Parts: sequence; C-alpha cells; structure tokens
Amino acid sequence: MQMQRLFVRTLCPLLVLVLGMLWIVSPGIAQEKEEKVEKSLYERLGGVYAIATVVDDFIERLLANDVLNANSAIKESRDRVSKAGLKFQVTALVCMATGGPIQYTGRSMKESHKHLNITEKEWQAMAADFKMSLDKFKVPEKEQKELFAIVESTKGDIVVSSKGKGKKY
Repeated sequence: MQMQRLFVRTLCPLLVLVLGMLWIVSPGIAQEKEEKVEKSLYERLGGVYAIATVVDDFIERLLANDVLNANSAIKESRDRVSKAGLKFQVTALVCMATGGPIQYTGRSMKESHKHLNITEKEWQAMAADFKMSLDKFKVPEKEQKELFAIVESTKGDIVVSSKGKGKKY
C-alpha cells in the first residue's frame, strides 16, 4: 500500500512530466530526421533558374566548338533549330532528369541525334564544354559527377560508334 502511494505521489507526476516533454520535443526530432533526407539533384543545383543559366553558357560553348562545327550534319541541324528553342529544351531535359517538376516534352535523345552521326571525338568535345560550364558556375564535384552520370546514360543513343542503350530522356 505504501508503495502504491509512493508511486502515485512521486513517480506518476514524474512520468507525466517525462511524457509531456517527449510530446513537446518529438516534432523537432521528426523534423530533424526529415532534414537528413537529401534534397534532389535539381534542388541542390538551385532549381530552374540556376540550371537555365548553366545551360545557356553550355549551349553557347557548343555553338562555338570547332570540333562540333566540323560536322556538317550538326551545322545543318543548328541552322534549322533556334538557339533559344534548343536552350529551352535542354533546360527542361536537365530539370526533369535531375528530379525537378518541369517535364521535358521533346524528342528522345536517339530520335533527335540519329541523323547527326556524332562521333566519340565530338562526344568528348561536348563533355569538355559541359565541364567548363559547370566549373564556371562552381557546381560542386558531387553534383557534377551526378550530372555526368545522367549525360553518360544517353551516350548509347547519341554516339554512332557507342554500343548499348541509354535512357530515353
């Protein structure tokens, strides 16, 4: 009987206090766990405006690239497609591929590049330009690696001598 009184007078209020503190603190603990979930690549890159800025620089580099300009099929394609339209489509593609809300509605990589006869040398020239644009805007190394993995996944659908299939972005 004396134990029950001790429990009711001492331990019950203490238990209520501890449970109350846990109830108050628990939303903060849950929020902390949620914050540990990594943001999408799209978010880490800064969203559509940051992506569009890098794409703008990248496309300008591609348009001035002598290796790419030596390919007459690429030159003919550039004469048919507006620079602004190309930048828009590439921006939408990058946004979608990195987990953003924008949906790319253009043609697949295979469809849009099959007539260009892009070689490994031209692919490497494009990759070098892409790296320069990413470096110019100080895109962190981790995000650069993720972006290059996405780009590399399309190589089989773009480069004529490459084997395998890439994603259909």
